[in-house]
Amino acid sequence: MESTIRTPDTSSVIVGVDGSQPARQAALWAAAEAVRRDRPLHVVHGAGTDGRALYLSVETAERGRALGREILAQTARSVAADYPGLFVTTEFSRVDAVTSLHRAAGRHGTIVVGNRGLGGFDTLMLGSVGLDTAAEARTPVIVVRGADGTEERGTVLAAVRDEHDLAFALYAAREAELRKASLRLLHVWNLLSSVGSVVPTLDDIEGIAGEHAAVLEWVTDAVHTQFPELLLESDAEKSVSVAGALVEASHHADLLVMGGRRAPTALAIGRNLSRATHSVLHHAHCPVLLVPRAGADFGSRA
Repeated sequence: MESTIRTPDTSSVIVGVDGSQPARQAALWAAAEAVRRDRPLHVVHGAGTDGRALYLSVETAERGRALGREILAQTARSVAADYPGLFVTTEFSRVDAVTSLHRAAGRHGTIVVGNRGLGGFDTLMLGSVGLDTAAEARTPVIVVRGADGTEERGTVLAAVRDEHDLAFALYAAREAELRKASLRLLHVWNLLSSVGSVVPTLDDIEGIAGEHAAVLEWVTDAVHTQFPELLLESDAEKSVSVAGALVEASHHADLLVMGGRRAPTALAIGRNLSRATHSVLHHAHCPVLLVPRAGADFGSRA
């Protein structure tokens, strides 16, 4: 793999750029994130020329390389103008963007991608590179959405499905602490999925609601125990759409933290993303941080 600068620090913030406006926005967001985390920023352009070598002329391939290097140089200049003290490295890769980003991140980097690239389909709310990067991730991935200069809300939102999501809630607590923000734990449950085809009685509904509230209370208490100084709130909501409730809640958050990559199931879309995760990535009003689930071989946070 061709590289303009050395291999990145193993805990760098990694951002992919392709010359599009969402990618430029993601790069500046990633720069701010790197400053916040006190980490280097590594900017990657995956040209994908190796995979198309049989179909590209020498001249076309060289123009692609020149364009990629210019995109990297422009991005580095933009970042330096806004964040002069940040250590930035750049990398031109001849393999595809998704592979390039995962290689650069290794086991401990955090990947940042824009919500849409140069695919030319404006109706798609998340480009294929962003979707594939999130679906295949073994390290945390942040999809930058809704970060267009809006004032910070001072809240990190975490989606809690059940007691197994305690790890993501604790991850979200660290993110909130890092941002000097509050943390809202949101557990959304669908009554229809809870009772199946049986018509529920009032007692059924109250019992199911109590079970869901107990799960959230247990997770909330565990987070509070480890982060006693953190401003913390938790809510359990009944909704016909888990994704819809999370998207609505994202209006009031600076970051939404969710469990990401998991073992494939019949309810997965793309590769290893659930339907709810897929929908949130397309429609959220704030950046979405996906943390790979246990068993997905992900490293510690960057």
